[in-house]
Amino acid sequence: MSTAFSRTARALEADSFRGSFFALAFAFALLGAWLLWFFFSSVPRYEVTATARLEVDQEIRPIQSPVLARVVTTNLQLGREVKAGDVLVELDSNAEHFQSEAETAHLSGLASEIASLRAQILSIQEARDREKQTSRIAEDQANAKFREADTLARSGSDEAHRLDQLHKQDLIPQREYEQGQIEAERRRQAAESLRLEASRLQRGQGTRESDRQVQLENLLGEVRKLEGEQATARANIERLNYEVERRLIRAPISGRLAEVSQLQTGAVVEEADRLCAILPAGQLRAVAQFSPSAALGRIHPGQPARLRLDGFPWTEYGSIAANVSIVADEIRDGQVRVELALAPGTKFPLTLRHGLPGAVEVEVERISPARIVLRAAGQLLTAPRGLQAATP
Repeated sequence: MSTAFSRTARALEADSFRGSFFALAFAFALLGAWLLWFFFSSVPRYEVTATARLEVDQEIRPIQSPVLARVVTTNLQLGREVKAGDVLVELDSNAEHFQSEAETAHLSGLASEIASLRAQILSIQEARDREKQTSRIAEDQANAKFREADTLARSGSDEAHRLDQLHKQDLIPQREYEQGQIEAERRRQAAESLRLEASRLQRGQGTRESDRQVQLENLLGEVRKLEGEQATARANIERLNYEVERRLIRAPISGRLAEVSQLQTGAVVEEADRLCAILPAGQLRAVAQFSPSAALGRIHPGQPARLRLDGFPWTEYGSIAANVSIVADEIRDGQVRVELALAPGTKFPLTLRHGLPGAVEVEVERISPARIVLRAAGQLLTAPRGLQAATP
């Protein structure tokens, strides 16, 4: 009987609440720690895009064929370093060369014709000046003779008038009177003849001057016409030289040929055909495309980010640290462009090159898990009913 009682006492002692108390305390401690973390901790929230790649911060320059022409020489080798002004492709320009030479010869002939006409103009002007001087002297001499004869004629007229008075008074014989009248008439006719001669010389000089002027105007018109042809020829030569230069396709910038077309000598290229693309030297940056809802108002310059390259598992190669530098203000093709600067001193097991694709995650904020849950619940509650039905 005593043995059974002792066994019962030991069983009651073993069934005490001490173990349960510690278990409950531990559970409440875990719950409290989780609640503290849930409401008061701060965890990062990311916006992620799989559309990203590395680019040089200088714009890549595509080179296109300016005209339809045949390839004469090509210096396109993929990866070749070129300098600004280097000839990349030479297109056929024989037709333009021949036209330019013909226009140059025509221009030279025009210059000779213009020089000849100007020499004729100068000769005519000199002859006109000499003729003016000679005619002026002849006119002066004729006018002097006329004035002398006119003086004699007036004197003869006075003498004839005097003889007429004497003849009326029968103071002189008839013969003397007639001789006086004849002499007076002779002097008058001589003076008139000299006046007509002086007038004829003046009219003749005017006619010759007019003819010379017409001749000069005709020659000057020919000169202006030829000068117009000369200007047209020069313009044609400049145009043809420009066309020749266009067919020498040069590198507009220095850099590396990142893309080339397989051209052979004698091949024909169409206008606007893409021949190559030049990648200039510069600093690498990451360029990502985000949806507007993820980028606008959320991503800002200065935010930290990580770039993970496609084909290089981040567990083995790691990721690349970056910072947001520029966020586009406009939407293009339904996406927002975000540019990121690689962190200084970035190291990667492989050489980073332009064009490597990858994914970018940007840390947009740090918030508590409770806010994340409340925000998700709010979005779910405010979403349209069709969307709520589709979400589960």
